[in-house]
Amino acid sequence: MKILLIEDEPLVAKNLENLVKQLEATANIIATIDSVEEALRWFRNNAEPDLILSDIQLSDGVSFDIFQEIQPLCPIIFTTAYDEYAIRAFKLNSIDYLLKPIDREELKVAFEKFKRMSSSNTSNNRFQEQLSHLLNDLENKSAITKFKTRFTAHHQRNIVAVGIEKIACFYRDEVIWIQTTDNQRLITDYNSLDEIEELIDPDFFIRANRQFIVNKNTIESYRTHFTGKIEVKLIVSTKDDVVVSKEKAHQFRAWFEE
Repeated sequence: MKILLIEDEPLVAKNLENLVKQLEATANIIATIDSVEEALRWFRNNAEPDLILSDIQLSDGVSFDIFQEIQPLCPIIFTTAYDEYAIRAFKLNSIDYLLKPIDREELKVAFEKFKRMSSSNTSNNRFQEQLSHLLNDLENKSAITKFKTRFTAHHQRNIVAVGIEKIACFYRDEVIWIQTTDNQRLITDYNSLDEIEELIDPDFFIRANRQFIVNKNTIESYRTHFTGKIEVKLIVSTKDDVVVSKEKAHQFRAWFEE
């Protein structure tokens, strides 16, 4: 079984590769792709795999952008952290989805379903028809948002998913960290806050400075310094002070009051 993995979070991709090897010893992950652009290029130059494991939110868009253009015949198992409307659409069209963090038993069931469906003589047409219905359904219902609702991170030796409502801030301290509302500090695999900034809803998160992105709902208070800078106090204690520059002070106040 040749599997194409489309996933932009290295931590998740590595974990998924390990789970695939545990469940399907003969499976071959022929490529791991982390963007829409790279995926389109790959499909134009390679034969289709037997199965695609694809995240929805990628670094430069959503994976549906790929499948609208390529329309593969092979089945797709989506990995997602999206809301119940999207999940309902997956169920309706008989395309599997896995909620992050990926559970071993759920992946096993998805593989079993893939094998059953693949045994049908009309499976290729069926997969393509299901994908077409799914894309139309999601487009009509506006079920997919471009913003992530959960982020994966390291906790001891495990991979955990943290909902955005539990994230007080993202911050840089050599690597990119998540600080949760209950004051846990978790390491992510992101390389910069710029990456994070593209994935979060600006109505709820703001880039305070080069070191911090903060959640509006976890701001306890702020005060304006005599220099014009803004000092922000969160509901959690941060390693360094969260300070908004004089130049961004007006933008911050307008955002906070919305």
